[in-house]
Amino acid sequence: MAGADWRSEQAYPDAKTTETVDLAWECLRRDREYKTDYKMLLSSKRSSMTADHFRWKWGLSFRR
Repeated sequence: MAGADWRSEQAYPDAKTTETVDLAWECLRRDREYKTDYKMLLSSKRSSMTADHFRWKWGLSFRR
């Protein structure tokens, strides 16, 4: 879906049948602050503490 025209209904599946995680990702990947944090994470030395904070901040950790 990367690069899809967000204004086109045909570019996206029916919202009534879309999985929650897919819809959440579509919102998150457009968030300017998330993109900035992600770029900073990639450019860091990737310490586990930095990655853990990133996951916690953006709700990317799930319970088993």
